Amino acid sequence: MTGFKIDSSKSEDSESKSFADAYEMVFDYAKRETLKPIRGAGRWIAYGLLAALCLSAALVFGALGVLRLLQTSDLGGSSSWSWLSYLLALVVCVALFFVAKSRIRKGTLNKL
Repeated sequence: MTGFKIDSSKSEDSESKSFADAYEMVFDYAKRETLKPIRGAGRWIAYGLLAALCLSAALVFGALGVLRLLQTSDLGGSSSWSWLSYLLALVVCVALFFVAKSRIRKGTLNKL
């Protein structure tokens, strides 16, 4: 006999306490590392959708304005060349699309 008294109930309490601490630490870590980026992604997507909606409306109104301008000029007077104003409005829309696409850059979710 060595003189040490081993109490098995204290050992079980410390194991359950350490397991509870480890579980809480892992849960807090997972919550911090998953929920925060998801919230950032939600804001990023919301701003992107709002910007896309505004740019789409501006493109539609701009195309209608260009089409109306071309129809009131000399291009829209002839019945055989009436399609030319629509084609030029389409060319303007495609050009604006490529300008907008060239301005898109890849960002990160952490900036918001």
